[in-house]
Amino acid sequence: MPTLKPTRWPVRLLAILVLAFLAWQGWYLGWVLWWRDHDPGQTRFMAQRLAELREKNPQARLSQTWVPYGQISMHLKRAVVAAEDDKFIDHEGFDWEGIQKAIEKNQKKGRIVAGGSTISQQLAKNLFLSGAKTPGRKAQEALITLWLETFWGKRRILEVYLNVVEWGEGVFGAEAAARRYFGVGARNLSAEQAARLAVMLPAPRKFEKNPYSDYLNRRTQQIVARMHLSSVP
Repeated sequence: MPTLKPTRWPVRLLAILVLAFLAWQGWYLGWVLWWRDHDPGQTRFMAQRLAELREKNPQARLSQTWVPYGQISMHLKRAVVAAEDDKFIDHEGFDWEGIQKAIEKNQKKGRIVAGGSTISQQLAKNLFLSGAKTPGRKAQEALITLWLETFWGKRRILEVYLNVVEWGEGVFGAEAAARRYFGVGARNLSAEQAARLAVMLPAPRKFEKNPYSDYLNRRTQQIVARMHLSSVP
């Protein structure tokens, strides 16, 4: 029986690794294409948070109610873009100027205090990935971001983001957040209520403990003052 030459093993191993990589990327891409027209049930980030909650309480559940784009207050759309990604409508997934500013700020502080991620990048991470800040995870995030921008478009990206983003302990999406903090539906949020929700996004579980702190009050007024300048799809 003929035997494989030793020199063929590295080639075959490389081929197997390439095929495995392509299959893995195909899995991601398949979900991106499916979710273009179907609403996600639970994101990777939501599953992680639920697992953490159930370590303390096995009966814990997440609070989330999906609402279509047209049933979300325009105030909230503008406020989130103003607070999180003011170039959202113009960039193709990455705000290179914002990333450079974040790098400079982190270098000045000597630690990570700013991320520079766009709404598209945040959504890519929340849908599929862990919070690990490794080169491999960031590369995967970048690739998924490109797919989202290519196959979804800005309106779908913002719709899904507003429905799955974390807004407190076990609170996900605009509808659950609006009812949790203000007792109204997402479509009925006022400009100030929307701005307050938007400024909570960087650290919602921290800010929910005191949503009317001096810092949040100040930031809320800053966003209210400029959210009318935000372009949304």
